[in-house]
Amino acid sequence: MTVVGNDKVGIIAKVSAFLADRSINIEDISQTVLSGNFVMMMMVDLSGSTKPLATVKEELTELGDSMGVSISVMHERVFSAMHRI
Repeated sequence: MTVVGNDKVGIIAKVSAFLADRSINIEDISQTVLSGNFVMMMMVDLSGSTKPLATVKEELTELGDSMGVSISVMHERVFSAMHRI
């Protein structure tokens, strides 16, 4: 899962609360701010999710829109394939 946009207070808190409310576990997280741009990558476990993946993706898009950031979710295999040399 990636979150990218202008840095502002509460991004991590809102995304983490969203995931916790749906029983989605954060397994790993990395975030940085580059020239005012917030970038966060998370490995999450959706196996305990209270909602189907399609619904989670839709709701994350809405959450991102409300915060002015872009949130995307992709399967680990797709991410790994995209970043192979």
